[in-house]
Amino acid sequence: MSFLKKLRQVFKRIFDRIRNEKVKNNLLQAIPFWIASLLTGLIAVLYTRLFAYAELGTAYIVSHHIWWLILVTPFCFVMSWWLVSKFSPYSRGSGIPQVMAAIELATPRFAHKIGKLLSVRIIFIKIVSSLLMVLGGGVIGREGPTIQIAGSIFRKVHGWLPAWWPKISRKNMIMTGAAAGLAAAFNTPLGGIVFAVEELTKTHINYFKTAIFTAVIIAGLTAQGLLGPYLYLGYPDISHFSSYIFFPVMLIAVITGLAGSIMAKTILSLLRWKKKFKSWQQHFAYVFICALIMVFIAYFLDQTALGSGKSIMTHSLFTNEKYLPWYSAVFRSAGPALCFTTGASGGVFAPSLSAGASIGAVLSGWFHLSAANTNVVILAGMAGFLTGVTRSPFTSAILVLEMTDRHNLIFHLMLASMVASMVSILIDRHSLYDHLKVEYIHDGHHEGEPIAAEKTAPPSFN
Repeated sequence: MSFLKKLRQVFKRIFDRIRNEKVKNNLLQAIPFWIASLLTGLIAVLYTRLFAYAELGTAYIVSHHIWWLILVTPFCFVMSWWLVSKFSPYSRGSGIPQVMAAIELATPRFAHKIGKLLSVRIIFIKIVSSLLMVLGGGVIGREGPTIQIAGSIFRKVHGWLPAWWPKISRKNMIMTGAAAGLAAAFNTPLGGIVFAVEELTKTHINYFKTAIFTAVIIAGLTAQGLLGPYLYLGYPDISHFSSYIFFPVMLIAVITGLAGSIMAKTILSLLRWKKKFKSWQQHFAYVFICALIMVFIAYFLDQTALGSGKSIMTHSLFTNEKYLPWYSAVFRSAGPALCFTTGASGGVFAPSLSAGASIGAVLSGWFHLSAANTNVVILAGMAGFLTGVTRSPFTSAILVLEMTDRHNLIFHLMLASMVASMVSILIDRHSLYDHLKVEYIHDGHHEGEPIAAEKTAPPSFN
């Protein structure tokens, strides 16, 4: 008898002895969320550490043997793309559109399709492909991949439930997993909750509020228990910022909102152009050329153009070298477009934040702002650029707020996010994730066939 079958029998004997049916039912429905959240926290911590080691490897190459990039970057880019293309095509990109599509396809009729969007294989390929990509200097983040990894974990735990287990909504399980994944990746519990409500769900929050709160807490505490109670960025100095800072904040919000939307539009245009490729040789050539472009930029123009960009954010926020040259902002915005469209695994959350920070540092230098004012503008730029890409202003503001623990900036960040959200409509009415989600959904059903919502009663564990 397998271990899982024995475990199921043990649980069944225990809960058969519980007389209160409501208590038993609620407890049974809670346990899968607890187990999946714990697994999410553990894997998120492992992924975080591996990702950090990969970035350290890139930093070592750039500092000591930068010419190695000519060999390392093309090899890593091609291998990262090949792994995804060969073994798990649905693990490409950030993973957030796949999770969004899985939520909308969460019906028994599309169970096979959801298995392609969220699976154990995706967890493995997602981690390996993105690690190779970042080792080669790819401008990617681990946050989007962590969300798809968490969604895959929660879906798998849901699939382990025996027939006698109380009914749990697959859709709510996946949404809760996505929130737990973001919370574990950024150490931002409120950001995970807001992300689920704002970006992922059209279901009333009352149906799964307890589940999502519990999952975020368990996944976050697991990550904190192993990594420590860290902030993603730290505590930038914003003491004595000027009262007129609202005007630079609005200006940076307009610029970053447009820039983020333009970057997303560029990514979509490149992906549409790539659909015309007829052979694997064309895809190989595209990936190889993208790698060479990144090598050229790093070798001859700007070494900081490589990687997720977290070092740029911390350097600008916590050193006296606040200002950046204009081309740094250009490269930080162009890099994600090149790397994301290769077809390898990797997200755009962290690269978007670093691009917004770069634009804020450039603008602050042009206006010779003080250190405190510069930090405010940099943080507003981060929220604005991320909003331009995701069109999730509240999520963007809360994420930046929780990364820095600067609660007196909440109105500045919300202002930046809302302004960026409004101006980004001038470029495209929909977010990058919305466009990609539609492609994954249409890839999962026949033309003209309606996609019905999952018709199940809300779980009592709500």
